[in-house]
Amino acid sequence: MQDKVVVVVGATGGIGSVLTRKLASKGASLVLAARDSSAITNLATELPVSDKILTVPTDITERQQVDVLMEKAIAQFGQIDALVNLAGALVMKPYSNLEPADLEAMLDVNLKGSFYTSQAAAELMQERKSGHICNVVGILGKHSMSMAAAYCASKFGVVGFTKCMAEELKRFGIKFTLFYFGGVNSPLWDNVQLKVDRKKMLSPETAADAIVYALSAAPEAVPMEINIQPESHLFF
Repeated sequence: MQDKVVVVVGATGGIGSVLTRKLASKGASLVLAARDSSAITNLATELPVSDKILTVPTDITERQQVDVLMEKAIAQFGQIDALVNLAGALVMKPYSNLEPADLEAMLDVNLKGSFYTSQAAAELMQERKSGHICNVVGILGKHSMSMAAAYCASKFGVVGFTKCMAEELKRFGIKFTLFYFGGVNSPLWDNVQLKVDRKKMLSPETAADAIVYALSAAPEAVPMEINIQPESHLFF
């Protein structure tokens, strides 16, 4: 990871903050993106090598802000080797109770945001004929669940566009990996009014380790899908 430049979107979240520490310890140069500027600044101060860290407050639902993120990454480090999309929002309601604003929030953050960042990063990677885009969709991007109609709609969409982009860009040497993690015990669940045993969820460390594994794969290896779920709640 010493020579890699990794853009981490949603860097201050449960998985993101753990992942950034793991990547920093391996010598990667990091571009940390999140909406909360103070949170990413605080995270950056905790990392060991400050000259290999760039923080860019970004609202990924705005394509112009995504473009600025990529431009600043290139200006600082000259390249982008990998993008990890971790930003997300979660609304859990019966389908009949979903308001238009709920659906719009899921599509804006989870689907459009991931699309904009993937699209912008891919344009730069295509020039170098090299790159790796990691989209963390969760198990609800593969399996349905009651109370999650809007969330599943957004995450199934991410899977769809990722597979399409992988087909179009494979001749340019760009890898894509989809991560189907089961429930991860992260702040995403803090405001969800649903009875879940968070102690039985996956830890952010487990999820981050899987992402590091994918990013560290041999150049000829393409880890297309990684599916990790807690033993207590399996989808087959």
